[in-house]
Amino acid sequence: MEERVAAVLEHVTKLYGHGPQATVALNDVSLEVPAGEFLAIMGPSGSGKSTLLNVLAALDTPSRGRVIIDGEDLSQLSDDARSDLRLHRVGFVFQTFNLLPQFTVEENIAWPLEFSGIGWREARRRTQVVLGDVGLDASTRRRRPAELSGGEQQRVAIARALATQPRLLLADEPTGNLDSRTGQAMLELLRALNLQRELTIIMVTHSPFAATYAERTLELRDGRIVVDTASDQTKQHARPTSAGRCG
Repeated sequence: MEERVAAVLEHVTKLYGHGPQATVALNDVSLEVPAGEFLAIMGPSGSGKSTLLNVLAALDTPSRGRVIIDGEDLSQLSDDARSDLRLHRVGFVFQTFNLLPQFTVEENIAWPLEFSGIGWREARRRTQVVLGDVGLDASTRRRRPAELSGGEQQRVAIARALATQPRLLLADEPTGNLDSRTGQAMLELLRALNLQRELTIIMVTHSPFAATYAERTLELRDGRIVVDTASDQTKQHARPTSAGRCG
């Protein structure tokens, strides 16, 4: 069954600190995310959303329980194998974009590919493809992040995450630093990627509106899942606009 799902958490607990003073970030969380699903995770600050995303990204290790990504039990992987999984099978989109200011758009997208052993020619080809996928023209590739709008920077960040051709895309508040119109365009883009590529997306958000783009929404409180419901509003977003073009 595990090969048919993108991610599984089995009774995952994450503690920070030791003894009675330890902070419980996640408390016995079990979760299954089918391949191709668009899942939104909501909850107040301190509810465990970011910790859950970091555990799924193999950036953090649970204190108890198992995490299985793309059929791989993370507890059974070496550090190198976990890094390889993050590099090739999991894409991450940050709220703050995390683009290198001294690099051009092309270099920001291509360097993770080169790091993984892909030659420069193929890295450039992939860069051009993913820029088109997120609705940016070829002229963008020579510009630096400071020359781009917030929406353009977020599109570049999504392109960078897509360039490694991941099976799972993790997005941490991807519209948090954008105005409402640009944020909606980003949500339409993510929904288009999910629908057209069957890309599994797990998105942390504070926005109830953003969560309507997902097929399913979880709400966390005090490190526990307290709501797990399918969205009845995704049909209104099922036909992406030109802002959601993904090739």
